[in-house]
Amino acid sequence: MANHKSAAKRARQDEKKRARKLSTKRSVRATEKQVREAIQKKDASAATQALRAFSSGIDKAASKGVFHARTAARKVSRLASQIAKI
Repeated sequence: MANHKSAAKRARQDEKKRARKLSTKRSVRATEKQVREAIQKKDASAATQALRAFSSGIDKAASKGVFHARTAARKVSRLASQIAKI
């Protein structure tokens, strides 16, 4: 546990930040799952719409520092190439 007032405040801030990041990661993962399910069903239109939502969400998360920018780009690129194969 923190011994100084400033360290205690930092711990509180980190906990809030962690909760925010976790919430964002969960929502991004959920949309990624929707894209993958649409790809598996070979439903190109549903997959494209889901990819659009996923791309938007993961780009916002990357801009906030939840995901690295290159990780976000890689995930979108791989899913887009899978959709193109349908």
